[in-house]
Amino acid sequence: MNEARLKEVPIFKGLSKSDVGAIAQQTDEVDVPEGKALTREGEFGHEFFVIESGTADVTRNGERVNQLGPGDFFGEMALLEEDRRTATVMTTSPMRLIVMTRSSFRAMERSMPRVHEAVAAAIREHREADKSSIG
Repeated sequence: MNEARLKEVPIFKGLSKSDVGAIAQQTDEVDVPEGKALTREGEFGHEFFVIESGTADVTRNGERVNQLGPGDFFGEMALLEEDRRTATVMTTSPMRLIVMTRSSFRAMERSMPRVHEAVAAAIREHREADKSSIG
């Protein structure tokens, strides 16, 4: 199903095929129309998204800062902490997404603590790399 796409996501790259399969069991595939806000800057986030198909614009303070497409992901910090979104992501075409909620990720902490910790560490590392490339 979505295991192949998940395996391509940098925060899952270090995991075994069976671990990625277990994560895939915690996700849903959803189709969304063009013009839908997937996240809104300033709102609390609860989901992590991987784009299977379609495109979206990322805006901050009303200005486009990035465009996303197949293989891109966003919202990973919502899996770790309840924090406000730093950008708005709006679909610019119909999209198919892989979605994991924070509650599903937290359930993994109990059922698969090793996998949960590996993903949490990879998310923190990815965030630090993003910060260092910005500044």
